Amino acid sequence: MNFLRTRIDLSGLRRLGACMGALAMISTATVAAEPAAPTGLVALTATASVDVTRDMLSITLVATRDGNDASAVQSSLKQALDTALAEARNVTRAGQIDARTGNFSLNPRYSTKNTLTGWQGSAELVLEGRDLPGLSQLAGRIQSMNIARVSQSLSREQREKAEASATTQAIARYRKQAAEVTQQFGYTSYTVREVNVSTSEAGPGPVPMFAVRAMAVQADAPLPVEAGQTSVSVTVNGTVQMTK
Repeated sequence: MNFLRTRIDLSGLRRLGACMGALAMISTATVAAEPAAPTGLVALTATASVDVTRDMLSITLVATRDGNDASAVQSSLKQALDTALAEARNVTRAGQIDARTGNFSLNPRYSTKNTLTGWQGSAELVLEGRDLPGLSQLAGRIQSMNIARVSQSLSREQREKAEASATTQAIARYRKQAAEVTQQFGYTSYTVREVNVSTSEAGPGPVPMFAVRAMAVQADAPLPVEAGQTSVSVTVNGTVQMTK
């Protein structure tokens, strides 16, 4: 019985030794398969900006009404909006002066005791386009609505043109930087491994509110608007592999 037990124990030890040997071989193979850390790799960033004049103007007009009867408030808002649209359609030109309806809302009004006391609503008309003088004159002629918001932005064509110019400059700066760093580190050449190009632009410029308040003095006067500047920036970042 003792002899049998000894044979069983020796057999288990042999199997354990074989398993440990196999694990050691796998571990050694894994370490040998790991690639060596790259050398001569450097991360670079270059940015270029182009100043450009905002060529799009957006003017939001609003009419507000308040009353006891919901249908009467709604009808009054619709009339104000129809009157403004009729005025705008006389001068609209695609891309230059465009008019579209904005938000239209009608909400109940409650007292502190949670009882219905009336209705209040608002309607919006948005004027937008490249013809800044024409848009400002149109906004001044519309009598049924008041100016709520004014902002400037870039047209798609103007933005794409600015982005193309900034991208060309940013890439040129990136390549120059890569060449200079390669030389300074004692390498002879470089290749671009990966690169990312991103674009950003300053937010739409609001027109100063004093210009909007000036409309209250003379309702049919053109809205004083002057085209502002914005900056379109392009950033190029990535890594280059320097070689001997």
